[in-house]
Amino acid sequence: MLFNNNEYFELVEQVKQEILTAQHKASLSLNQGLVLMYYRIGQHINEHKEWGNKFIDNLAKDIRISFPRAKGYSVRNLKYMAKFAQEYPDEQFVQTVSAQIPWSHNIAILNKVNDLDERIWYIKKTVENGWSHAVLVHQIESKLYERQALAEKVSNFEARRMAPHSELAVQTMKDPYIFDFIPFKEQMVERAIEEALVKDITKLLLELGTGFAFLGHQYQLNVGGDDFYIDLLFYNLNLRSYVVIELKTGEFKPEYAGQLNFYLSAVDGTLKRTEIIHQLDFCYVKVRITWLQNTH
Repeated sequence: MLFNNNEYFELVEQVKQEILTAQHKASLSLNQGLVLMYYRIGQHINEHKEWGNKFIDNLAKDIRISFPRAKGYSVRNLKYMAKFAQEYPDEQFVQTVSAQIPWSHNIAILNKVNDLDERIWYIKKTVENGWSHAVLVHQIESKLYERQALAEKVSNFEARRMAPHSELAVQTMKDPYIFDFIPFKEQMVERAIEEALVKDITKLLLELGTGFAFLGHQYQLNVGGDDFYIDLLFYNLNLRSYVVIELKTGEFKPEYAGQLNFYLSAVDGTLKRTEIIHQLDFCYVKVRITWLQNTH
């Protein structure tokens, strides 16, 4: 029987995928078990609140004596377990929602978010996007829930796009966008803002959200023999759409809409492949850039 390289490589990829899937399931199962164990320890602690704070101190010491190599049973973490169990009295909720993310992520949400619906939203987004602890904290501190889930966003997606693509486009948007990572200066011109955004492309993509791929800045398009340059061009994998961004300082002017519509038509005519059937229509969103002065 002849050895087929292509079939072999396909087999290797299949085996690798099986291993990765099993590792992910094992990791998820381990994490769920840990979160549930911490939750039940917290329940036991809460059942004996009348014993006072010294009770938790003594409990931490006794656990350390019995399990000298075990980590995660400090006084501070035991208090977190108690708070976790108190905030989420429904164990079924813990099993199906909270246990889907690591313990450190749960604590960050517990400490920084008070509303239950908002907590659930951040948990689900963490699972969907695979956020690290640092990224989750950043998203909470930048009030992503308010900007993406609650904001009254201005767009024409419902009128121009069929459901569910219009809903997905609206969900992807934020209002306002916050680019406070750039060294903003008074009277900063649009090109300087563009260059600052592109210089830290990782943070720019993080702020734009899930699925964005950067295609270039001052992206050249030739229309009818004339060259035009788009400030920032992206492709969103979830929306299956090109996303054109033009940077403007000051208040919105009607001619900006005409410029963007022209660029969208040009992108639609020169870049869009036949299998990409959705086009991201024009919308206007607020952008807030915060200038952080060094006071030292």
